[in-house]
Amino acid sequence: MTLKDKLNEGDHFAKMTGACLTESREGYARAELTVGEQHLNGAGVCQGGVFYTLADLAFAAVANSRGIMTLGISNTITLLKSAQLGDILVAECTEILDHHRLPYCDIKLTNQRGEIVAVMTGLAYRMKQDFEYDSLM
Repeated sequence: MTLKDKLNEGDHFAKMTGACLTESREGYARAELTVGEQHLNGAGVCQGGVFYTLADLAFAAVANSRGIMTLGISNTITLLKSAQLGDILVAECTEILDHHRLPYCDIKLTNQRGEIVAVMTGLAYRMKQDFEYDSLM
């Protein structure tokens, strides 16, 4: 099983929201989600937790792309623009620091027009156990 498949199937919350990893390689991942009615808040725009969940899925792929169980310990997200029903959100995560215990990543979220809608940073902790998969994609 690939890392991409393992996270797409194993992250039940992300799967329930409709978030899906579309690319995973060492130090980079991309995840996508189409905003549906279930994602809208009381103001009629995409709920902030949807942005976070999508970004977190891409972050998980990058953090675990070295085959070591790695869990997020600190994330900061800034929502810059709302998303509407039907928008396609894309989260791209890039590893900035491949530290042996505390890897650090930047995540950029855009819509289908390429507009930046949110940015997130992620700090993770690498455990002392393997995270097994056959390949990244």
